[in-house]
Amino acid sequence: MTIKILGAVAAALPLLAQAQSASEIETLLERCSALGDPSTRLACYDALARKAPLASTPAPANAAPGSQPSPASVIGPAVAAARADAAPTAMAAVQQAEPEKELSRMVQRWELDQPSKRGVFTFRPHRDTYLLLTNYSNGTNDGPFKDFTPAGLKSQHVELSYQLSFKMKLMEEIANSPFDLWFAYTQQSFWQAYNRSASSPFRETNYQPELMAVVPLNFGVGEARLRYLNFGLVHQSNGQTSTLSRSWNRLYAEVGGEFGEHFNATFRLWKRLDNAKSDNDNIDINDFMGNSDLRVAYRNAGHEYSVLARRNLHTKHGFVQLGWSFPLRDNLKGYLQGASGYGQSLIDYNYAQMSIGAGVLIEF
Repeated sequence: MTIKILGAVAAALPLLAQAQSASEIETLLERCSALGDPSTRLACYDALARKAPLASTPAPANAAPGSQPSPASVIGPAVAAARADAAPTAMAAVQQAEPEKELSRMVQRWELDQPSKRGVFTFRPHRDTYLLLTNYSNGTNDGPFKDFTPAGLKSQHVELSYQLSFKMKLMEEIANSPFDLWFAYTQQSFWQAYNRSASSPFRETNYQPELMAVVPLNFGVGEARLRYLNFGLVHQSNGQTSTLSRSWNRLYAEVGGEFGEHFNATFRLWKRLDNAKSDNDNIDINDFMGNSDLRVAYRNAGHEYSVLARRNLHTKHGFVQLGWSFPLRDNLKGYLQGASGYGQSLIDYNYAQMSIGAGVLIEF
């Protein structure tokens, strides 16, 4: 068994050597890993590892009768043979295993076609999941805490922040329609981890569950393609009481699209539901958080550059967040994030600040 595994690995090496750059190698592997159907994904990996037969590999002259060849004696001839024979065959098989010439990342993440379907109750990524080990802000919003307790909170400019986000499909092709029903959850926390004098409290945590009905789209012009339409119901709150409480509920519609293999964008428009003035601790949140957002990302060779933007056209209040992730190892990436404007968190919805942070991002 060990000999067979080593032989398969050896045969895959020339295929990777054939790629002109590291980005081409990553593209081949990413296309295999993103395939939703397990059998299709395995066929893609098998094509990468397709090898020339090892039976014709001559045994060393000094080998004892009936002895097994060593891994080194197998790998050497296998690599040489695969360079001449196996690489073109494996490359052709990879191309056959690809369901389409351009693999859509958005299609895979939302399971928008049959090859990408993974059934229900399978965890998938939603928003970014990251940890900013240091997140520096040019201002500290301590006002709300002074109203809550006489001692208040003397927060530091540097804190640790993180975001966890996932989604799962609850129902597939509801009532024989093209709609899938998804549940998603996103949690964002701002932790005064380095504020020892204040016992390192969590300054703010936002909880955001949502339900989404998603229908696939596939039309456009040239390389620009609309991929899906999403109708959602989202609740967001910070789980606090009294004057620290912040929450709102929204209905939204979101459309997602791609331009070629590298650009993707989503635009979301929402309507707040809890607009009554009675028992509402952030009635003016729309003035600062707006009623729409735009997310744009460019991805190439393992690097991703992203922009999130919000703006209220009437009050001129807005928010922009820039991100850059880059490869470290496997699914772990380095991550830099910069932000400016209102609403970095719910407690800061009416407070403007600029921040910059560095840490890691986990890509599923």
